[in-house]
Amino acid sequence: MSLLTIRDLGQSYGGSRTLWGIDLDVESGTRLCLMGRNGMGKTTLLKCLMGLIPVASGTMDFDGVDLLARSTEARARLGIGYVPQGREIFPQLTVEENLQIGLAARRESRRTIPPRVFELFPVLKQMLQRRGGDLSGGQQQQLAIGRALVLEPRLLVLDEPTEGIQPNIVHEIGDIILRLNRETGVTVLLVEQKLPFARRVASEFRILDKGRLVAGGAIDDLSDDDIRKYLTV
Repeated sequence: MSLLTIRDLGQSYGGSRTLWGIDLDVESGTRLCLMGRNGMGKTTLLKCLMGLIPVASGTMDFDGVDLLARSTEARARLGIGYVPQGREIFPQLTVEENLQIGLAARRESRRTIPPRVFELFPVLKQMLQRRGGDLSGGQQQQLAIGRALVLEPRLLVLDEPTEGIQPNIVHEIGDIILRLNRETGVTVLLVEQKLPFARRVASEFRILDKGRLVAGGAIDDLSDDDIRKYLTV
């Protein structure tokens, strides 16, 4: 069953068209990776999904609810957790305060951080009173993911979660995504450039090229021809 349904999505920056007629279904319980070279529209598509930039045309439904009629905050309350490219944590706030910001977007009025966040990221519990800006890049990424998980989302959206992170933390993040999907059934939509990580973590792939979806299927069906044509720099 499709949890997220996007039809004929178009987007423009000024007079420049960035997305062209995107049709995308994200099935419940899957781990779908959006792939493509830099500047092909991947981050733009995620920002449209989250209501951070306006769309020019098309529809987006999340479990039957029209997303285009809802604010970014309302989309989060529906159960969409978003980890932006570059993490965007609050460097002057403590780890605990960063996590508490995520609580404000929960569907119900729970005001305590779910224990699962610390179970998955024990380092965050050890560093609750440290400022976000004092953490390493890998720890900041764990904090950004933890902040999204405070929502206990049904759809977890991650934009380049491995960017600028040391290899051991990259592997750990992959483990956590797979564990979340397996244990809680959370659906995952991620943008990722690192092919080994995408092959390990994703169950499905879609490739964007110049704002258009040009290929897709099960991750095991990602061909050398697709890689050479659309992914190799």
